[in-house]
Amino acid sequence: MLAGIVVAAHGCKIDVTPTDKYTEEAIFRNPANMELYVAGLYAEFQTFQFGQFPIGYSNATDALTDIEKYTSSASGNGTVNVLAVDAGRVNAAGPQLNYWNTGYARIRRINEFLFGLYKYAKLSDTEKEMYEAEARFVRGYTYFWLVKLHGSVVLMPGIEEYNNNSRQRSSEEDCWKYIAADFEYAAERLPVTQTASRTGRATKGAAYGMLARTWLYAASIAEYDRKQFNQDALTGVNAANATAYYEKAAAAATEVIKLGEEGHYGLEAKFADVFLKKDSKEAIFKLDYIAPQFTHQYDFGFTPPGDIPGQGMVYGVPTAELVNEFQMADGSKFSWSNATHAANPYKDREPRFYASILYNGASWKGRTIDSKEGNGIENFTEYGISTEPKRTVTGYYIKKMLDSTNINFMQNKSVQSWLELRYAEILLIAAEARAKSNNIPGAQDALNTLRKARYMPEDAPADVPGLMKAIEHERIVELAFEGHRYWDLRRWRKAHTVLNGVRFTGHKITPDGTGWKYTVVSADNADRQFTPALYYIPIPQDEIMRNSAITQIQGW
Repeated sequence: MLAGIVVAAHGCKIDVTPTDKYTEEAIFRNPANMELYVAGLYAEFQTFQFGQFPIGYSNATDALTDIEKYTSSASGNGTVNVLAVDAGRVNAAGPQLNYWNTGYARIRRINEFLFGLYKYAKLSDTEKEMYEAEARFVRGYTYFWLVKLHGSVVLMPGIEEYNNNSRQRSSEEDCWKYIAADFEYAAERLPVTQTASRTGRATKGAAYGMLARTWLYAASIAEYDRKQFNQDALTGVNAANATAYYEKAAAAATEVIKLGEEGHYGLEAKFADVFLKKDSKEAIFKLDYIAPQFTHQYDFGFTPPGDIPGQGMVYGVPTAELVNEFQMADGSKFSWSNATHAANPYKDREPRFYASILYNGASWKGRTIDSKEGNGIENFTEYGISTEPKRTVTGYYIKKMLDSTNINFMQNKSVQSWLELRYAEILLIAAEARAKSNNIPGAQDALNTLRKARYMPEDAPADVPGLMKAIEHERIVELAFEGHRYWDLRRWRKAHTVLNGVRFTGHKITPDGTGWKYTVVSADNADRQFTPALYYIPIPQDEIMRNSAITQIQGW
């Protein structure tokens, strides 16, 4: 009997589904799990919400530039100031602007998802394509950040690539093409609008917008880099391809503009509404927040200290350079050399100024901002006198994106949406890409469409240098505190001149008879440093040690 049982047992195939854990196959065959997996991928966009970088603070990269100054001089809250004045802090052992491990962890999860999607999921081909489009949208975004930082990175197109942990970097040009391919795939398959149950997911307009961004960056590197700043064989983009890439950027932006003309997107009549209305028509891709489950602390970090005496951080404040950039309401340039302007510098400025900047005498939450020199809670204090002043060091406070109706954000926190991509940026991309493609009328139309919506007179020169100057101005005032300025200066290869050997400023305001005296004061206690090597952040040293095939970017 025993012998018979043994023989019979060997002839049976026992395939028991384990009851103490999920199998990979079971996970992917459950449609509910698929939705949860894809929804989780979108968490990557929180990494850069409110213009922050993984050094932990909102607006951090803007504070590396001429438009914002962080107030703290202490490590932690003031780390961005340390990086701004000491280029030597960036090295392979500590790249500082480091997204490598986080980015590649997300890419691994995305590639695992795509593998399981096609091997196990019981879905129609259309459903699979939809999920793949969303996953590749997130993957394209993740690689976009890695390539912005390093130029040349390791491409991992599928899960099978992980069988070999020794892989060399791909060329920068191939990396931009790879990112574009992900966004192109997404744009072709994603719907124009998502259903109510899938609010917050990527759409056709979002994918085309990201594609336009991608090609604009690739084209900029092709035009402006020309191997002047790094001789690494894998960095740089062929200069001969600049025009073609600008044309691709223009074409992708035009697809979004077409959706705008169909009523899917538009420009708000009131600039502040762009950031405070939950249903803003300018939002192309955004993160929404709902209290108490999903909140942020933007107000806590940037509100004037009078809102919460002794508790607010006032991480960053506008520089005088940014304040001076805002034009007069009639479209003329503001100038301290103009006696009328200088006598009352905050009068008759353009609408975006009043929506973006809190200045001495501005009305805010039922009180008047007092940012003159003094010992008051919101008064100006010289940078460096206190390591954590928690008040302005330039004479100004940020207003843009603050919620004036939120008077209890210490308990409630904040729920303003973060607009990762909005219609105004698309118009600016279109203007730049069209100008560089020698489509002057098209560039003028995009630029003037934006200016008219902001109640500003048309101002679009008929030559490319003039247009580029106007476009840079618009990108500064329109996109301030949204995390674009540092990356714009890098892709234009202007950072080593604009951000090097200079100190940015504020205004010390003191009584002068019946008026005020505005004295320009340095908001830095050391010269800013941006060396050409910083156009390509080094690959982290721990990756060089793990990956025997990869080489460090030349110069590091």
